[in-house]
Amino acid sequence: MVQQVAARGVADLRVLEAMRRVPRHRFVDEALQDQAYGDHPLPIGDGQTISQPFIVGRMTELLALTGRDKVLEIGTGCGYQAAVLARLFPEVYSIERIKALHERARANLLGQSLANLRLVHGDGHAGLDKAAPFQAIVVAAAARAVPEALLRQIAPGGRMILPLHGSHREAQRLVLIERSGRGLIERELDPVRFVPLEAGKA
Repeated sequence: MVQQVAARGVADLRVLEAMRRVPRHRFVDEALQDQAYGDHPLPIGDGQTISQPFIVGRMTELLALTGRDKVLEIGTGCGYQAAVLARLFPEVYSIERIKALHERARANLLGQSLANLRLVHGDGHAGLDKAAPFQAIVVAAAARAVPEALLRQIAPGGRMILPLHGSHREAQRLVLIERSGRGLIERELDPVRFVPLEAGKA
Protein backbone atom coordinates (compact mmCIF):
# COMPACT_ATOMS: atom_id res chain seq x y z
CA MET A 1 0.00 0.00 0.00
CA VAL A 2 2.72 2.46 1.00
CA GLN A 3 4.62 1.70 -2.21
CA GLN A 4 1.48 2.60 -4.20
CA VAL A 5 1.14 5.86 -2.29
CA ALA A 6 4.80 6.72 -2.93
CA ALA A 7 4.50 5.78 -6.61
CA ARG A 8 1.64 8.28 -6.97
CA GLY A 9 3.79 11.13 -5.69
CA VAL A 10 3.76 11.25 -1.88
CA ALA A 11 7.46 11.75 -1.15
CA ASP A 12 7.70 12.72 2.54
CA LEU A 13 9.36 9.73 4.20
CA ARG A 14 7.87 10.66 7.58
CA VAL A 15 4.35 10.41 6.15
CA LEU A 16 5.08 7.11 4.41
CA GLU A 17 6.59 5.62 7.58
CA ALA A 18 3.60 6.73 9.68
CA MET A 19 1.24 5.07 7.19
CA ARG A 20 3.37 1.92 7.28
CA ARG A 21 3.04 1.78 11.07
CA VAL A 22 -0.77 2.08 11.20
CA PRO A 23 -2.56 -1.25 10.54
CA ARG A 24 -5.33 -0.08 8.17
CA HIS A 25 -7.22 -3.38 8.33
CA ARG A 26 -8.05 -2.67 11.99
CA PHE A 27 -10.17 0.32 10.93
CA VAL A 28 -12.59 -1.47 8.56
CA ASP A 29 -15.21 -4.17 9.05
CA GLU A 30 -13.94 -7.74 9.12
CA ALA A 31 -15.71 -8.51 5.82
CA LEU A 32 -13.66 -5.79 4.09
CA GLN A 33 -10.28 -6.48 5.66
CA ASP A 34 -8.96 -8.25 2.55
CA GLN A 35 -9.45 -4.92 0.71
CA ALA A 36 -7.97 -2.71 3.43
CA TYR A 37 -4.64 -2.11 1.69
CA GLY A 38 -6.00 -1.32 -1.76
CA ASP A 39 -5.72 2.29 -2.91
CA HIS A 40 -9.42 3.07 -2.75
CA PRO A 41 -11.98 4.24 -0.18
CA LEU A 42 -14.13 1.74 1.73
CA PRO A 43 -17.48 2.12 3.53
CA ILE A 44 -17.34 2.34 7.33
CA GLY A 45 -21.06 2.69 8.05
CA ASP A 46 -23.39 5.65 8.67
CA GLY A 47 -22.93 6.73 5.05
CA GLN A 48 -19.23 7.49 5.60
CA THR A 49 -15.99 6.10 4.13
CA ILE A 50 -12.35 5.60 5.04
CA SER A 51 -10.37 7.69 2.55
CA GLN A 52 -8.11 5.98 0.03
CA PRO A 53 -4.51 5.74 1.25
CA PHE A 54 -3.14 8.08 -1.42
CA ILE A 55 -5.50 10.87 -0.34
CA VAL A 56 -4.54 10.37 3.32
CA GLY A 57 -0.87 10.62 2.38
CA ARG A 58 -1.36 13.55 0.03
CA MET A 59 -3.37 15.65 2.50
CA THR A 60 -0.98 14.87 5.35
CA GLU A 61 2.07 15.79 3.28
CA LEU A 62 0.47 19.10 2.27
CA LEU A 63 0.32 20.12 5.93
CA ALA A 64 4.12 20.67 5.69
CA LEU A 65 5.29 19.04 8.91
CA THR A 66 7.64 20.92 11.19
CA GLY A 67 7.67 18.47 14.10
CA ARG A 68 6.09 20.88 16.58
CA ASP A 69 2.63 21.27 15.14
CA LYS A 70 -0.73 21.07 16.92
CA VAL A 71 -3.27 19.58 14.52
CA LEU A 72 -7.05 19.51 14.22
CA GLU A 73 -8.82 16.88 12.12
CA ILE A 74 -12.46 17.38 11.13
CA GLY A 75 -14.17 14.03 10.50
CA THR A 76 -12.62 11.27 12.60
CA GLY A 77 -14.61 8.58 10.81
CA CYS A 78 -13.11 5.21 11.74
CA GLY A 79 -10.00 6.84 13.23
CA TYR A 80 -7.45 5.81 10.59
CA GLN A 81 -6.22 9.23 9.50
CA ALA A 82 -6.22 10.39 13.12
CA ALA A 83 -3.86 7.49 13.92
CA VAL A 84 -1.55 8.49 11.05
CA LEU A 85 -1.56 12.13 12.18
CA ALA A 86 -0.83 11.14 15.79
CA ARG A 87 2.32 9.33 14.67
CA LEU A 88 3.55 12.55 13.08
CA PHE A 89 2.42 15.44 15.28
CA PRO A 90 2.90 15.98 19.03
CA GLU A 91 -0.72 17.05 19.68
CA VAL A 92 -3.73 15.93 17.61
CA TYR A 93 -7.43 16.67 18.12
CA SER A 94 -10.04 14.92 15.98
CA ILE A 95 -13.75 15.81 15.85
CA GLU A 96 -16.54 13.50 14.70
CA ARG A 97 -20.19 14.61 14.54
CA ILE A 98 -21.72 11.09 14.43
CA LYS A 99 -21.69 9.56 17.92
CA ALA A 100 -21.63 5.96 16.68
CA LEU A 101 -18.55 6.65 14.55
CA HIS A 102 -16.88 8.54 17.38
CA GLU A 103 -17.31 5.48 19.61
CA ARG A 104 -16.17 3.12 16.85
CA ALA A 105 -13.03 5.17 16.29
CA ARG A 106 -12.28 5.09 20.01
CA ALA A 107 -12.57 1.30 19.96
CA ASN A 108 -10.42 1.00 16.81
CA LEU A 109 -7.69 3.09 18.41
CA LEU A 110 -7.45 1.03 21.59
CA GLY A 111 -4.00 -0.43 21.96
CA GLN A 112 -2.41 2.02 19.51
CA SER A 113 -0.53 3.84 22.32
CA LEU A 114 -1.43 7.30 21.03
CA ALA A 115 -1.59 9.38 24.21
CA ASN A 116 -1.21 12.57 22.13
CA LEU A 117 -4.54 11.99 20.32
CA ARG A 118 -7.80 13.41 21.70
CA LEU A 119 -11.14 12.43 20.17
CA VAL A 120 -14.09 14.82 20.42
CA HIS A 121 -17.77 14.26 19.62
CA GLY A 122 -18.82 17.62 18.21
CA ASP A 123 -19.67 19.83 15.25
CA GLY A 124 -16.70 20.07 12.90
CA HIS A 125 -18.02 23.34 11.43
CA ALA A 126 -17.27 24.97 14.79
CA GLY A 127 -13.78 23.54 15.10
CA LEU A 128 -12.38 23.44 18.63
CA ASP A 129 -11.93 26.92 20.10
CA LYS A 130 -10.67 25.68 23.47
CA ALA A 131 -7.58 24.12 21.86
CA ALA A 132 -7.02 26.71 19.07
CA PRO A 133 -5.02 27.96 17.31
CA PHE A 134 -3.75 25.05 15.23
CA GLN A 135 -0.69 24.94 13.01
CA ALA A 136 -2.51 22.47 10.78
CA ILE A 137 -6.17 21.64 10.11
CA VAL A 138 -7.27 18.78 7.87
CA VAL A 139 -10.92 18.37 6.88
CA ALA A 140 -12.05 14.93 5.69
CA ALA A 141 -15.40 15.96 4.18
CA ALA A 142 -16.37 18.33 1.37
CA ALA A 143 -17.71 21.76 2.32
CA ARG A 144 -19.74 24.17 0.16
CA ALA A 145 -17.72 27.03 1.65
CA VAL A 146 -14.86 27.19 4.12
CA PRO A 147 -16.28 27.33 7.68
CA GLU A 148 -15.41 30.72 9.18
CA ALA A 149 -14.68 29.19 12.59
CA LEU A 150 -11.97 27.01 11.08
CA LEU A 151 -10.35 29.97 9.32
CA ARG A 152 -10.14 31.79 12.66
CA GLN A 153 -8.44 28.78 14.26
CA ILE A 154 -5.49 28.61 11.84
CA ALA A 155 -2.35 29.80 13.63
CA PRO A 156 -0.03 32.37 12.02
CA GLY A 157 2.04 30.47 9.48
CA GLY A 158 -0.45 27.58 9.70
CA ARG A 159 -2.21 25.62 6.99
CA MET A 160 -5.60 24.05 6.36
CA ILE A 161 -6.30 21.42 3.71
CA LEU A 162 -9.90 20.59 2.81
CA PRO A 163 -12.06 19.47 -0.12
CA LEU A 164 -14.40 22.16 -1.45
CA HIS A 165 -17.29 21.96 -3.89
CA GLY A 166 -16.68 23.92 -7.07
CA SER A 167 -19.12 25.69 -9.37
CA HIS A 168 -20.45 22.38 -10.72
CA ARG A 169 -22.51 20.58 -8.09
CA GLU A 170 -20.55 17.32 -8.22
CA ALA A 171 -17.06 18.79 -8.68
CA GLN A 172 -14.73 18.91 -5.68
CA ARG A 173 -11.13 20.05 -5.33
CA LEU A 174 -8.58 19.95 -2.57
CA VAL A 175 -7.87 23.49 -1.41
CA LEU A 176 -4.84 24.55 0.62
CA ILE A 177 -5.24 27.67 2.77
CA GLU A 178 -2.24 29.29 4.46
CA ARG A 179 -2.20 32.13 6.98
CA SER A 180 0.73 34.36 6.11
CA GLY A 181 1.72 37.89 7.13
CA ARG A 182 -0.38 39.06 4.18
CA GLY A 183 -3.49 37.23 5.35
CA LEU A 184 -5.06 34.05 4.02
CA ILE A 185 -3.72 32.59 0.77
CA GLU A 186 -5.85 29.97 -1.00
CA ARG A 187 -4.63 27.51 -3.62
CA GLU A 188 -6.68 24.94 -5.57
CA LEU A 189 -5.14 21.50 -6.03
CA ASP A 190 -6.33 18.02 -7.05
CA PRO A 191 -9.85 16.95 -8.03
CA VAL A 192 -11.26 14.66 -5.30
CA ARG A 193 -14.48 13.03 -4.12
CA PHE A 194 -15.49 13.18 -0.44
CA VAL A 195 -18.69 12.74 1.55
CA PRO A 196 -20.35 16.11 2.39
CA LEU A 197 -19.41 18.12 5.47
CA GLU A 198 -22.55 18.32 7.60
CA ALA A 199 -23.24 20.69 10.47
CA GLY A 200 -24.38 19.75 13.97
CA LYS A 201 -24.04 16.54 15.97
CA ALA A 202 -25.77 13.24 15.26
